[in-house]
Amino acid sequence: MRALLLIDIQNDFLPGGALAVPEGDAIIPLVNSIQGNYDLVVATQDWHPADHKSFASQHSGQNLFDVIELNGLEQVLWPDHCVQGTAGAEFSAELEHHRIEAIFRKGTDPAIDSYSGFYDNGHLKSTGMADYLRGKGITEVHLTGLAADYCVYFSAKDALKEGFKVYYLEDAVRAISPEGYEKAKADLLHHGAQIIQSHQIQ
Repeated sequence: MRALLLIDIQNDFLPGGALAVPEGDAIIPLVNSIQGNYDLVVATQDWHPADHKSFASQHSGQNLFDVIELNGLEQVLWPDHCVQGTAGAEFSAELEHHRIEAIFRKGTDPAIDSYSGFYDNGHLKSTGMADYLRGKGITEVHLTGLAADYCVYFSAKDALKEGFKVYYLEDAVRAISPEGYEKAKADLLHHGAQIIQSHQIQ
């Protein structure tokens, strides 16, 4: 049994959004077209309180994209994005929703960021997604979404740690940084993920 994971396909990560991923909207028609090939479709949703400590606005004297230490972890300071209840936190209106069986919200604790759809960045708290997938009989996950070098990457890493067979759909993700994307792909391959194109799905 295999599942398609839609990672953070939200307005703030799309062109015009607060933390836009270049060409992020280009993946949506492809993501829509492949959903029917899967036994299960689930989504993750960045869902930050307005005072989230990953926001540069919460740190006097710091600038956007500065890197600080937050509770012992390295933290990039982001623009305010995907704030709970705002239009920026909503899924793209172009994304087909009717096959999505569950949505896992992350980044809800103001004190710690959550790139992965499975855990926060400190692996202190689970979202419950791994147990949900196992409960549905899923052994294989295919990842799509935004951003390829952050939330998709860390979700794929945690999926591997949780024992799932992991496929990273290269044409159905977009990255913030080309350099970061290449590093992410190399790391995933090293840890056993497979990187494929969507047309290879049987």
